[in-house]
Amino acid sequence: MLWNAVNGSVSLKNAKMSYVSFGHGDKKLVILPGLSDGLATVRGKALLLAPPYRRWLDRFTVYMFSRRDDIPDGFSIRDMARDQAEATASLGLAKVSVMGVSQGGMIAQYLASDNPDLLEKLVIAVSAPRADDMIRANLDRWMDLAKRGDYRELMIDTAENSYSEGYLKRYRRLYPVIGSIGRPRGYGRFLANAKAIYGFDASNDLCRIGCPTLIIGGSEDRIVGIEASRELNEMIPGSTLYVYEGLGHAAYEEAADFNDRVFGFLESQG
Repeated sequence: MLWNAVNGSVSLKNAKMSYVSFGHGDKKLVILPGLSDGLATVRGKALLLAPPYRRWLDRFTVYMFSRRDDIPDGFSIRDMARDQAEATASLGLAKVSVMGVSQGGMIAQYLASDNPDLLEKLVIAVSAPRADDMIRANLDRWMDLAKRGDYRELMIDTAENSYSEGYLKRYRRLYPVIGSIGRPRGYGRFLANAKAIYGFDASNDLCRIGCPTLIIGGSEDRIVGIEASRELNEMIPGSTLYVYEGLGHAAYEEAADFNDRVFGFLESQG
């Protein structure tokens, strides 16, 4: 299949952002990944990332963005949303749908509230309107492991708190080798991304999101909690909430119908 896969970068005023794109459809979807982007960007991975979306690539062109290459100290989630708006405009994308996952969902909230003319539809998956005690407790553990350079335990802790028990029974077989696969050269970018979440609170801005919005959560989410999805649903006018029962923070990976649900929403009228 011809996926029109592109590995690219965008020059901002004082930084660069990597992105990949694939598909040739008229509709545009921008995907913003979670905190793992701090460990490994999308750079050069267009063909690797395209297959899960292949069914929709004749109707959509999908863009997946990383955060800027070098994240300065004190950079906020709102700063990341400003970067994203600038990057989207630089590619000539005037009207897009956006899906943000976890931290990407936090960025998407500001992107939607601050740029009402940019977004056609919005999907927020396993995210939250603010950083609460549960989120900060997870960040504290991960940042401590990153500062110690303990990549293996960072990956195991993330997996144990993201996936369902059924999935983990299969995934745990990889634990003996997980520390030697995908190890980053440094953790500064991950730590900068994590620190940005600490001060995040979009609660007072969500009422300004006017585009159709789908919120997806997992009932067993141990990273942001299912209440975070319910709060988003209450705060974003006219939004729709779907909860995957029995799944956690990795519902977007585990649920076989996740992409069907997202693209069904994006293609629906109204």
